[in-house]
Amino acid sequence: MRPKDDLKQTAIEQATYQLVQEQGLLRLKMADIARAAGLAASTLYVYYPSKQDLLDSLYQQAKSRSFQRLIAQDDPGKPLKARIRTIWHNMVDNRLQYPQELVFMEQYHSSAFLSASSRELSSNMQHFFAELLLAGQQSEQLKPLPLPLLMASVQSSVRDLSRLIQDGVLSDGPDLRQAAFSLCWDALCA
Repeated sequence: MRPKDDLKQTAIEQATYQLVQEQGLLRLKMADIARAAGLAASTLYVYYPSKQDLLDSLYQQAKSRSFQRLIAQDDPGKPLKARIRTIWHNMVDNRLQYPQELVFMEQYHSSAFLSASSRELSSNMQHFFAELLLAGQQSEQLKPLPLPLLMASVQSSVRDLSRLIQDGVLSDGPDLRQAAFSLCWDALCA
């Protein structure tokens, strides 16, 4: 069997993200992905035998890349607030720089296509953030609220700020980011 072409793989990935953003995950068809990627449908099926295989693979790749971007520059030796600030900024950057990838991951994660292996991967990655927040609670720096609520607070602040920037309501910059993180931190801290 010939090795798979990285350029074709990238074209498939980008076409899938674009189509999901334009029409949603449920309307996504393999033939449309092949056409948008500039491939024959039969070639797409060489890479992915089914739509489920395609979605699982792309989600797991995107989730892994996204996680690596989120924890970049995280230093376990730094104080909790500095660590959360670094991750928070990385989350905003990730949303602003990879919007199609995020739309895809969100739609996939809340669809019937979400596989057990993808759910497990997501859970394992969330465990990193839960442990960080739990350490903050144990040191009495963060509010003693359920961890999913604290995580949702961080995620919603990132999502909403990113949306305001993308929609042109606010201009991205250090002052805006500092103010937005301050609001997020105030919601978390004890």
